[in-house]
Amino acid sequence: MNDSPGWASPGSAPSDGQEPGVPRPAEPSGQGEAAPKWSSDQPPAAQWSPPAPHPVPPQQTSGRTPRPQGGPGHSGWGGPQQGGWGSQQPIAAKPGVIPLRPLGVGEILDGAVSTVRAHWRTALGVTIGVAAVIQVCAILIQHYVLPEPAQVDSGATPSEQLRQSLDQLRTSLLSLGPVYAITLIGTIFTTAVLTVVVSRSVLGRPVTLSDAWREARPQLSRLVGLSLLLPVVYAAVMTVGLLPGILVGGTAGAGLAALGGLAALLVVAWLWISFSLAGPALMLERQGVAAALRRSAKLVKGVWWRIFGITLLTLLLTALVSALVDLPFNAAAMIADGKGIDDLVSGKTPEFGWPYLIVSGIGAMLTTALTYPFTAGVTVLLYVDQRIRREALDIDLARSAGVPGYETPRS
Repeated sequence: MNDSPGWASPGSAPSDGQEPGVPRPAEPSGQGEAAPKWSSDQPPAAQWSPPAPHPVPPQQTSGRTPRPQGGPGHSGWGGPQQGGWGSQQPIAAKPGVIPLRPLGVGEILDGAVSTVRAHWRTALGVTIGVAAVIQVCAILIQHYVLPEPAQVDSGATPSEQLRQSLDQLRTSLLSLGPVYAITLIGTIFTTAVLTVVVSRSVLGRPVTLSDAWREARPQLSRLVGLSLLLPVVYAAVMTVGLLPGILVGGTAGAGLAALGGLAALLVVAWLWISFSLAGPALMLERQGVAAALRRSAKLVKGVWWRIFGITLLTLLLTALVSALVDLPFNAAAMIADGKGIDDLVSGKTPEFGWPYLIVSGIGAMLTTALTYPFTAGVTVLLYVDQRIRREALDIDLARSAGVPGYETPRS
């Protein structure tokens, strides 16, 4: 049984093979008006519109829990409400940061921001703490562990310049390795905790950092496995795409590598979106790594382009925020470290000192603290939205949140 009521995947009818047009489970019907019925003749969930009220014989509602009519936040399906970007959505129960019905794009983004606002102490507490540790470790590694960047001699022969450029690229990749490993560890921790925070905010429940950590800790090892497996899979796909061209060599090999790399990149993009909901499935449904990957692929099936669009929009928004925060700090860091500017002016590879590392590190820490909760919120809310659309998760969540009118009927 799931420790978070309402999140367990349905045992007999999960989304395994279930398409958006498949009938949803029975919902509480309204008293005096027809409840929305779910069938293959119904428009897709993204095109919902309020049903026209008409009388329902008493025997059709007997033995079923009525959907609440009226009251703040859950006035039934009797009238339109603005949802998403101007699309009309039915009014639904809203115990937390989102209404419990299929969500528009704007509602998903707004829900992620509302989660940070509602639980800012927990969300920013974990992200600022983790970001500070990441930046301190990265600064120390860059200053004491990594080798000096290779220089390219402009007066050398073309072949020598090519060798020096490859050495410089190898040094740069080597410098990214330890920083990436530390960032991955921090990302795993924040993803685990923030997933629990968002799930609680959907139900309108308070959550502290200790509560979130206690609930996330049992799944942490599996989340580590998932986070390590996916980059390996993507790297393997890219290797398979590039390897034939590399083995052939020459002009023909370069063209073959370009085609293979493009094909591999498309496959990686498809896998990336297909597995994008594996993290929430693993954390909230207590799934294993393989089961979470299958669960994500089946939730994304049929709506790949929608998930891709929302994910891409989220990346663009976070990149914009990162640029707005990073640029002033990077400018201040270069001013504080005059030697780096002198190197840039003279055409040398800049060697920044402590002032640059510290000031730019503060900017990177703030960027991480602001963008991580938003990105995690969008991912979890995409998962919730897909389960609402395919499995009527809104009914279970409303019951778990204690919304009046959604109590489990007594036999």
